Amino acid sequence: MSSSFDKFQKRRLISSYFSVVLSIFLVLFLLGTLGLFIINSNKLANDFKEKIAMTVFFKNEANDTILKSFGTEIKRAPYAKSIVYVTKDEAAKQHTDIIGEDFLTFLGENPLQNSYDIHLKAAYVEKDSVAKIEQQLRKNPMISDIVYDKQLVNLVNDNIKKVSMWILVISGFLTFIAVLLINSSLRLSIYSNRFIIKTMQMVGATKSATKSFIRKPFVMRSIKLGMLGSALAILALIGLLSYVNSNFPDLGILDNKVLILLVFAAVFGFGVLITWLSTHFATQRFLNLRTDDLY
Repeated sequence: MSSSFDKFQKRRLISSYFSVVLSIFLVLFLLGTLGLFIINSNKLANDFKEKIAMTVFFKNEANDTILKSFGTEIKRAPYAKSIVYVTKDEAAKQHTDIIGEDFLTFLGENPLQNSYDIHLKAAYVEKDSVAKIEQQLRKNPMISDIVYDKQLVNLVNDNIKKVSMWILVISGFLTFIAVLLINSSLRLSIYSNRFIIKTMQMVGATKSATKSFIRKPFVMRSIKLGMLGSALAILALIGLLSYVNSNFPDLGILDNKVLILLVFAAVFGFGVLITWLSTHFATQRFLNLRTDDLY
């Protein structure tokens, strides 16, 4: 009879540990995924910004020396990410490929102009910054026109600000939910041991048997469970990163290894911290209760 009861208690204990570890793992995995998305969303936004080209067209009077000098000047400019020189002949070929027929046969001459496609650094793809760069470039008398998608620049920046705000709101909400879920799981685990806690307090009601002495094994057990759940979450995040990187290598999701390690450290630290605090306050509550209130 005693053996059957012991086996039942053991299964019950293992089931309790499993549910706590599982809840910690799932919550931390979601938080870690969100953290990885946040650090990569900024990179994705910057990559998109840097794909917006500012095309500078030159007058036909601009000779090769002027064009090369302009290219050298732009390469040294702090706002330039990259530049591509497109001759009028190359531009004509691109138009022919798009249209599907050679328009030069109808016109008899090439009306296009030599140009530079300038890709700005992400920090400069702002309405005011781009306007200042355009104003500065237009001072060159050999430049005939400057073309870029102004509406797209404004739209990108406005949407990035909105998305960033919602990411912060969602992050805060998920963090709050995570704390509640992990705290609830640990409180239920401690609740199932409330009689053991009170018995330890009653039997060892001496000066040496302080509340911290009784609380210590429960806190240490919860911290170990938190470390296990955190480790499983980190392993799952590594698997997720490997999967995304192998299927979408252009994203460069593994480029910033320092931030990825910081996310892993935050996941592990959060798992340990929340389990420690939740168990500390849960055991403290039952230690302060009267015996009659346990029922």
